[in-house]
Amino acid sequence: MTEQNTMISENSNDFIATPLPGQERFVAPIDETPVQAVDSVDETKVATSMWSDAWRSLRKNPLFIFSGILILLILFVALFPSAFTKVDPNYCNLPQSLDGPSAGHILGFNQQGCDVFSRVIYGARTSVSVGILTTIIVTIFGGIVGALAGFYGGWLDAVLSRVTDIFFAIPMLLGAIVVLQMFKTSTSIWKVVLVLALFGWVTTARITRGSVLEAKNLEFNTASTALGSSSMRNLFRHVLPNSLAPVIVLTTTSLGSYIVAEATLSFLGVGLPTTVVSWGGDISDGQSLLRVDPQVLFYPSLALAITVLAFIMMGDAVKDALDPKSRV
Repeated sequence: MTEQNTMISENSNDFIATPLPGQERFVAPIDETPVQAVDSVDETKVATSMWSDAWRSLRKNPLFIFSGILILLILFVALFPSAFTKVDPNYCNLPQSLDGPSAGHILGFNQQGCDVFSRVIYGARTSVSVGILTTIIVTIFGGIVGALAGFYGGWLDAVLSRVTDIFFAIPMLLGAIVVLQMFKTSTSIWKVVLVLALFGWVTTARITRGSVLEAKNLEFNTASTALGSSSMRNLFRHVLPNSLAPVIVLTTTSLGSYIVAEATLSFLGVGLPTTVVSWGGDISDGQSLLRVDPQVLFYPSLALAITVLAFIMMGDAVKDALDPKSRV
């Protein structure tokens, strides 16, 4: 390198190339380019988690607010039906058969002379109870099976996956009809809950297994294992909590499906007995009156549709909040 193309620093032995004509570079002063300010992290800001971000997103979502208010109203009706009507839903007066609305009976009477409004209100307790109880059992049992299969793998995963495949091959409604035919003498709602849970846990198990398989290979699980944490502690303390997002989404959307399944079974005459007030039973009783007096069929069907729609909208809102790809 010639003297014309280089210069020697007086404070060091480094050689600094001197640009040729036309190769000059402009370097802005350090105070005009605050790189540290651009790349710095605000350490005073409180750290947030996925759940706090999801809650912040849900609070601003009109769909979540509307569906939440609707679900709270439905739950209040199911828990305190006497606050809305004082009429006994099982009290029927045949001379009032198919009478229209009157004082104290705003929706009229069905074919047996029972108050339609009272039966719609009290039917919410049965239908919503079946949906919630079934969802709880399905989520707990299916979640545990899927978590164990996904976390431990090996022969346990193979056995549980094959059992899951067997139940997955049986349509839930068809299997429920066959099993419920064997327990027609039972009058408890638990028979419908247990039968629906028997054929409904497989989807939750599969979703949980896939989510656990993804989460167990992340760095936090490896770090916890290196610190001496047991595998069972890692599963329930670290892996499973970080795998709940898709399970929660499935739970909120499935609850409405179980309510519909109960109504369908009662409509077919293999679900709840006729002595139990339910929307499915009233829809079954009112189908023959569709041309004569459609209101008997319309009101329980409307209540069922609104309830299912509320839980579906809640599930869509939760899905958008928990999906990282949908957040900006």
